[in-house]
Amino acid sequence: MTKRLVDIDDGVLERARAASGAHTIKETVDLALRSVVDDALIRIHVDRLRREPLELEAVDEARRPRWPDA
Repeated sequence: MTKRLVDIDDGVLERARAASGAHTIKETVDLALRSVVDDALIRIHVDRLRREPLELEAVDEARRPRWPDA
């Protein structure tokens, strides 16, 4: 893990913290980044499911938890 110095809009940070239920800035940012990645993976799976016939393996993959350590 790398420490980074970034400017974050305080209002957006507070809204994200409240929406996510996070308790710290670190937790809020981590949840937000994971959410972006999860959303991208969902879009990939949805696009694939629209193109291909529905297969149970694809449904199982789409339902697989993305962050087992969280």
